[in-house]
Amino acid sequence: MTLGINAVREALRAGRPLDKVLIAKGASGPRIQEIIDLCRAQSVPVRFEPRDALDRTSKGVAHQGVIAFGAAHGYAVLEDVIADARLLVVLDGVEDPHNLGAIIRTAHAAGASAIVVPDRRSAPLTETVERASAGALAYLPVARVTNISRTLELLKAKSFWVYGLDERGPELYGEVQYATPSVFVLGGEGKGLHEGVRKHCDVLVRIPMAGEVSSLNVSVAAGIVLFEWRSRNKPLRS
Repeated sequence: MTLGINAVREALRAGRPLDKVLIAKGASGPRIQEIIDLCRAQSVPVRFEPRDALDRTSKGVAHQGVIAFGAAHGYAVLEDVIADARLLVVLDGVEDPHNLGAIIRTAHAAGASAIVVPDRRSAPLTETVERASAGALAYLPVARVTNISRTLELLKAKSFWVYGLDERGPELYGEVQYATPSVFVLGGEGKGLHEGVRKHCDVLVRIPMAGEVSSLNVSVAAGIVLFEWRSRNKPLRS
């Protein structure tokens, strides 16, 4: 089940197989009409139902008057996403679905080829993640691996440079000369990188803080370092 205008629209744009789309009676506007037109073009059935029926279907989760039913998101295979990758984002224990969705959205915007998560200590790819990604989950593959440390060694063997974001890192993120292809490793909420994962990073970088708080939310930190990488490796489009 996919909820929300952006998530449903991007699922349709990406060609994800959908069984049907529910739209609340009375919902209107250009974005709703775009969803209807995409459904018609792809022969996806559209049903108009009372808003309280959508509320019951979503079990109280916000849906903006649009719910789609289709195949759940599956995980990609790591080997399938690294062949031509220039930027990968590895998450070491991000368990909050809102953070995961926000990082997926940011990573896609920064030009990452995939997200890599562990099969334990990671938020699953739920509707909450999809909504928080604002549709980016339809475009950016998420690969699930058994062991993050072994995965980093595999990536280094394939010529990736691994940069770990750590508040104790000796290098400032804005002063590092980033190699390509790159991997950025981000730790979980409140815990940061696990010690075993830190040891497998080529470079540990930190974001300097001016205030009394020692760290940033992981999704905010991801945006800072990923767009720093993008500014060095590909001009931003206006």
